[in-house]
Amino acid sequence: MIKTGIGYDVHQLVEGEKLILGGVEIPSEIGAVGHSDGDALIHAIVDALLGAANLGDIGALFPSKDDQWKGADSLHFLNVAGDKVRGAEFDINHVDSVIILQKPKLSGFIPEMKYKIAYTLQIDESQVSVKATTTDHLGYIGESKGVAAQSIVTIIKV
Repeated sequence: MIKTGIGYDVHQLVEGEKLILGGVEIPSEIGAVGHSDGDALIHAIVDALLGAANLGDIGALFPSKDDQWKGADSLHFLNVAGDKVRGAEFDINHVDSVIILQKPKLSGFIPEMKYKIAYTLQIDESQVSVKATTTDHLGYIGESKGVAAQSIVTIIKV
């Protein structure tokens, strides 16, 4: 059995916050507002994994009203989601994601993002795709007021 899940996340960008995507801190004057570290890419992947295995969503596992997750490293969330997927007797086959952000440019950071995602999920880097795009200055993302990420994953029953 092959299953597919999709995830989406968006965070507001403001001055004075860190910009963390794919577990990598990106040098930037603006960063994501979030209860945890605001890593929209990891949050989208977590939701995609949980959805594929029919295990709920990130908000059910790590509620924003729970102070223990305030400022948390989202790679922990990814690790837990990967363990839950494997616990449901699935292997993670592929993770494909896109970050939507006007600035800064991310191409130089994508290899490290892929490494951290693959390492955390205990899969090969060839099973992880991360892309970045802009909105050509359209909307709140184009005005550098937000960052979004989408992810789709495939898992296989073992």
